[in-house]
Amino acid sequence: MAAADVEYRCFVGGLAWATSNESLENAFASYGEILDSKVITDRETGRSRGFGFVTFSSENSMLDAIENMNGKELDGRNITVNQAQSRGGGGGGWRD
Repeated sequence: MAAADVEYRCFVGGLAWATSNESLENAFASYGEILDSKVITDRETGRSRGFGFVTFSSENSMLDAIENMNGKELDGRNITVNQAQSRGGGGGGWRD
């Protein structure tokens, strides 16, 4: 894997329905430069699915955020923060 492919992304679970992309980013901004923050929404309803991702520019920022935000309260809910699993390179097809 080339260095350019490495992403420092946190999975954030247990989000309140009211949490927006902006409030998610604001909650994590003190840990370093954020490249992207996204609350995942349902395609049909547009409602939050209760989790999201925050992508940092450096590994240290990501690790600081995980250490300091896991179990903390955001918008009235205790959130879970850990390192996101990589998506991998292929589609979700069947393999023999």
